Amino acid sequence: MNPDVNPILVIGGGISGMTAAVEIAEVGYPVVLVEKEAYLGGRVMRSHKYFPKMCPPACGFEINVRRIRNNPRIAVHTLSTVEEIEGTAGEFRARIKTRPRYVTGVSSLDSSLVEKVTSERPDEFNFGMGTTRALYYPHVAAYPPLHVLEREALSESDLATLTEEAPPGAIDLDMKEKERWIDASAIIVATGWRPYDATRLENLAFGRCENVITNVMMERLAAPGGPTNGKILRPSDGAPPKNVAFVQCAGSRDENHLPYCSAVCCMASLKQTRYLREQDPDVNVTIFYIDIRAVGRLEDFYYDLLEDEKVTFVKGKVAGIEEASTPGNLALDVEDTIAGRKPEPEFDMVVLATGIVPEIADSPIPFDLEMDEYGFLDGATNVEGVYAAGCAKHPCDVSRATKESTAAALKAIQCVKRG
Repeated sequence: MNPDVNPILVIGGGISGMTAAVEIAEVGYPVVLVEKEAYLGGRVMRSHKYFPKMCPPACGFEINVRRIRNNPRIAVHTLSTVEEIEGTAGEFRARIKTRPRYVTGVSSLDSSLVEKVTSERPDEFNFGMGTTRALYYPHVAAYPPLHVLEREALSESDLATLTEEAPPGAIDLDMKEKERWIDASAIIVATGWRPYDATRLENLAFGRCENVITNVMMERLAAPGGPTNGKILRPSDGAPPKNVAFVQCAGSRDENHLPYCSAVCCMASLKQTRYLREQDPDVNVTIFYIDIRAVGRLEDFYYDLLEDEKVTFVKGKVAGIEEASTPGNLALDVEDTIAGRKPEPEFDMVVLATGIVPEIADSPIPFDLEMDEYGFLDGATNVEGVYAAGCAKHPCDVSRATKESTAAALKAIQCVKRG
């Protein structure tokens, strides 16, 4: 192996990008891993548990962090985006822009300093369900293990507090945006996904009715580090819900929104039903579905819930949601297609199973890559030396994303060896 080979550039530091990076580096090739957020882990780190084993995402994440931290072949750039790519396989050049963190890492910051900062910012990690201080730690398992300062949110008094009380050199309020060019022998696009914008589903009342939430919000409500410390509570009054509806295919398999199936929504709702049942043995759950898609070994996960007398499955597409006569409750317009009747159910909370949209659709890679009609990249892409992995390629779960990331890593290594 040539020790002077150019690194492989991995764009996206979620589970797919991290997997590709460690697989490449442990074979002996250098890697540059670029992530736009302040931390690695992506969407997975906003989950409470994986299905079907129901273990927390920190399990696999901690292993990958240890592999990255201990491998000098991996250079990690967070708060960074790839702004420009030129060249061909073996001779790519990429321009990387890094936004200022304002926290240097020279010395650690403790909670007492954070508490003195009164300015707040929306809590994006928890999907806007609450706020954090302008000086904040992204999440409990964040890597790199550094605070972030949102300078634009600081008041003048907080600027003065940090200037006077932060440890010497710990915060640099004059930190500037940086740009660098790197040479790369191959590129892996692992930019991940974002949830479909539920405000576009006007008939399903998200944003209009407070107790209509999305599946990603439910995941954060159940998480110990979430806005309610792991207790699933109604947004309107903070009460535990007693009668919850899941609306499957909220925008998915719909020509007006997402014509495709997002592959994981059914399993996510089944998992979140378990969250509810574990927290409250008396809670009732109804799942309104077009089809339940739990294939292969995942069927057992579904069949177990079929035996739960507190869980009801209704085959029917929800056409609309409105406020019910009981304050905070919700009425669903839906027909039970198996029973052949139109019930008038009322629920105290509704969870919309919104689908997966490729992040690359809104934040495109600055290179001419072929996408399908929905914005996903072809697996090998139409450019030699550029490979897609995970949800940049198509909707998939964590297990499939990690396998495909390993495959992309092998293809990138083969490209380097051919060069």
